[in-house]
Amino acid sequence: MDEQQLQQLTEQISLAYFKKPFRHKAYFNNRLKTTGGRYLLHSHDIELNKKYLVEHGQKELEGIIKHELCHYHLHLEGKGYKHRDKEFRMLLKEVGAPRFCTPLSSKKQTRKNRTYRCTECGQTFIRKRAIDTKRYVCGKCGGKIKEIIKKG
Repeated sequence: MDEQQLQQLTEQISLAYFKKPFRHKAYFNNRLKTTGGRYLLHSHDIELNKKYLVEHGQKELEGIIKHELCHYHLHLEGKGYKHRDKEFRMLLKEVGAPRFCTPLSSKKQTRKNRTYRCTECGQTFIRKRAIDTKRYVCGKCGGKIKEIIKKG
C-alpha cells in the first residue's frame, strides 16, 4: 500500500463510518515506534505506522484509521477528542474502533538485567543499568561490588 491508497482508504472509512469527509492528509511515518498512528492537532493530518500493516494486516490498519478519525472529527467539531473524554469513548464504540492497537511483536524485547554481588557480605543487587564498581560500594557493609557474569 502506498500513500495514495492510504489517503483513499482513509477518505472511504471516514464517509462510510462517520458520514463526513476527510479533507486533510493521511500518510505513513516510519519514525513511529510505539504507536499505531497519531492525529496532529495543528495540521489535522493523520500519521500511521506502516509496521502495523506489514505485521497485522489491513484490518488492524483500518481499526487504527477509525481510531484516529475519531480524534479528527471530534476535534474539528469542538467536542472532547482526548482518550479520557466520554464523547471520544462513545464514538469509538459507535464506529467499532479499538481503544488501543495490538502491540508489535518486534517491541517485545526483554531488557538484560545485571547482577552484582558484594565481595564481603554476599549481598546481591539486580540493576537494569550498569554500575561503576570502582565508584560505588555495598550499601549494607561498605564492601566492594563485583558484577556476576552469567554463562550461557
